[in-house]
Amino acid sequence: MATEALPPLAEPFADRRQQRTADELGIWLYMATEIMMFGALFLGLALYRVTWPAATAEASRHLLKWIGAANTAVLLTSSLTMALAVLAARADRQGRCVLLLLATAALGLAFLGIKAYEYHDEYTQGLMPFAGPGFPLQERGTELFFDLYYLGTGLHALHLAVGIVLVGGLALRLLVDRALLPDRAVTVAVIGIFWHLIDIVWIFLFPVLYLVAR
Repeated sequence: MATEALPPLAEPFADRRQQRTADELGIWLYMATEIMMFGALFLGLALYRVTWPAATAEASRHLLKWIGAANTAVLLTSSLTMALAVLAARADRQGRCVLLLLATAALGLAFLGIKAYEYHDEYTQGLMPFAGPGFPLQERGTELFFDLYYLGTGLHALHLAVGIVLVGGLALRLLVDRALLPDRAVTVAVIGIFWHLIDIVWIFLFPVLYLVAR
């Protein structure tokens, strides 16, 4: 079985394996900071749910669960295409890797498009804080739910937009320079880790926000 190629050596590393280990350690340290940030958000949502159970249920009933479910399916599919892109990069199948990366970016754009539709629907109902018609819910504490909802989904959408730029940019670079693989397979893998984190965050956001009324 052929071994996976390592990235070109750069200073100040002594060898390529040391460089690859540093690359992987760097992305995992970055992921740890992201987990702490989103962990604080989930802690806030948990405290809110305990403090305002009736408001949580009332507010959650006004979210479009079918949209949340559709976006969950889109992101899970994008995780599959991203994982297959990493495998293709390691196998030096550049054309297949490019197609899978473009598919991943397209699925990310589809998620944002669906989310934009949902935001517009919430805006027309007056559920968006400080925008649109007057807030329609009378239950005390429901407006705070939507503050946390937009904070969480907005942060997630921002990270997803960054991921789309990274994945799409890498696909275009591989399309132009066909000599990059398999030396840059580790780059595909590192971006893949970031993409999977975005998916995992949504997998937690979906039930916490959309399904608590059930």
